[in-house]
Amino acid sequence: MPINQLKLIVLDGQLKQKYSTKVEFDLELPEFRTKAGVIRKSNDVVVAPVLMWVKALDLALDKLRASGCDLSLIAGICGCAQQHGSVYWKNNASDLLSNLDPGRFLHADLATAFSLMESPVWMDSSTSLYCRKLEDSFGDSEKLAQATGSRAYERFTASQIAKVYDTKPGIYQITERISLISSFLASIFIGGYASIDHSDGSGMNLLDIKNRKWCGEALEAVAPGLKEKLGEVVENLTVLGQIAPYFVQRYGFNPECKVVSFTGDNPASLAGMNLGAGEVAISLGTSDTVFLSLEEGTGGLLGHVLCNPVDSSLFMGLICFKNGSLTRERIKNLCVGESWDKFNQILETTDVGNYGYIGLYYDLTEITPHIQGEYRFDPDGNLISKFPAPEMDVRACIESQAIRLRLYSERLGYSSGHSSSILITGGASSNTAILQIISNVFNAPVYTLDLPDSACLGAGYMAAYALRQSDERIPFYDYINQISGRKRCLLCTPDETACKVYMQLVSKYRDCENKAFGIYYSRLTP
Repeated sequence: MPINQLKLIVLDGQLKQKYSTKVEFDLELPEFRTKAGVIRKSNDVVVAPVLMWVKALDLALDKLRASGCDLSLIAGICGCAQQHGSVYWKNNASDLLSNLDPGRFLHADLATAFSLMESPVWMDSSTSLYCRKLEDSFGDSEKLAQATGSRAYERFTASQIAKVYDTKPGIYQITERISLISSFLASIFIGGYASIDHSDGSGMNLLDIKNRKWCGEALEAVAPGLKEKLGEVVENLTVLGQIAPYFVQRYGFNPECKVVSFTGDNPASLAGMNLGAGEVAISLGTSDTVFLSLEEGTGGLLGHVLCNPVDSSLFMGLICFKNGSLTRERIKNLCVGESWDKFNQILETTDVGNYGYIGLYYDLTEITPHIQGEYRFDPDGNLISKFPAPEMDVRACIESQAIRLRLYSERLGYSSGHSSSILITGGASSNTAILQIISNVFNAPVYTLDLPDSACLGAGYMAAYALRQSDERIPFYDYINQISGRKRCLLCTPDETACKVYMQLVSKYRDCENKAFGIYYSRLTP
C-alpha cells in the first residue's frame, strides 16, 4: 500500500497479473481530507487517518469482486505497506478483530479499535529530540546503527513511539498492540494481531538485525512495556494462518486461503524486482529509494541495512530520499505547467550538464543529508538566487537527483562496471527522458519490468513462494524466474559523451551539497 492509494492485484499460477484494482485516497475518500494520502499538521508533522486505510480496503475488495475475480480461487495473500508508520490498537481491540461481522463494513466494526486515530507516517520528521535520546542511550549513533541497521531517523518507528509515550502518555497506556502498517493490514485479514516480519521490523530502530530479535536496549530506551505491545517478530514468508471467517462469508474467499506475513514496500520491491548480483534497484516514487542485496549485515551511519525479505542469510542495503516525485512535479508545474511532454522536451533538447549550473531541491526536510530549502549554484560553485533561464531548473532538478542516487549508491557498495545495471520502478519508471539521464549518470544500462508495481508484484511473489507445493529448497530468485519466465525490458543505454560530463559533475555536486548543508545550519544558528 503506497502512501496515496491502496491497490490489490491477483496473480495466476504463472505469476501473471489477472486482476487489479485500486482506491485513490484523495479522490475516492474525500471525507478524510488528505492530500497525497496524508494530512500535514505542520511542516514536520505528517499523519494519515487509520480508518481511511480500513475504508479503502472495504472499497477495494468490493471493486475486486465486482471486476469478476472469483475470490474463492485465491490460495494465499501477502501484502506490503509504506515502511515505518505505526498503528495503535486500543485495549481489547483483539476482540473486535476476532468477531468481525460479515454484515457490516470493516470500518464500521473497527471504528473504536484504535487508541490513536491518526498514524504517524514516514514523511513525519518531528522526532529529532527522541532520535538523539535513543542514540545517547547506546553511546552514539554508530553503535545504534551497528545493532539495528540504522542510526536514529525521525521517521523510524522507535522515535515515533517514544514521542507518543512522552506527549500522549494516556494514549500509550490504553494501547494493547502497536503494529506497523504492514502487520496492521495482515491483522485484519487473519482476524487477530499479526506479527511484524523481520524485514519491515528492521526499519524501526528496534530490531537486532543480526540475531533477528527485538533489541532489548532499544526497547528500554523508547518506552516501558514496549516488547509486550509489539508482540513477537517472525521470519519473512511465514504463513500466519488462514483468512478470517469475515472474508469467507462476506466476499467468498476459500476458508483454506492462507495469509503470509506482510512486509514493507521497499523489501517487497526488492522481491518484485528479483535482484541479481551486481544490480542496483531504484524506485522513483513519492520518495526515491536505492536498494541492493548485501551479504554483510553491518549497519553504518549512511542509509539502512535491513533483513532480506526472501533470503534469511542475506541483508539488503537501502537509502531513501524524501524529495522524489512530488519535487519533480512541483518543478514541472513551476516551469512548464501541467505538461510532462514539455518538461521532457526540455530535458531532451538542453545541454547535458546544464552548463555547470547545479540546483538542489529539498521541499521536505531531507533524510540524507538533513536539510531543507532550495539552493542554486553557478559553474564556479557560488550560491545564486536564480538561474539565467527559468527552464534550467528542469534539468538541474533531474540531474541533481540522478547524481545524488549514484553518489549514495556507491557509498552503499555499488560499483560501476561492465556487468552493472540499473533496474527502475515507481511512477517515473516510464519516463524515458528522466531514465536516460540516470543511465548516463550511472554509466549503466537501465531496465524496467513488464509491470511497474514492483512492491505489489513482490508481495504476490512472496505469497506464491511461501505456499509452493514442492519441498525442494529452491532459492527465491530461481523459483520466480522459473515460474514467471518474465523478461526485463531495456529502456536506455548510456551515452559515452554524457557519461564523461557527469563524471566531472559528481565531485562538484558533492561540494555544492556540502555548501548547502553548511548554509542551512548557519541559518538555524541564532
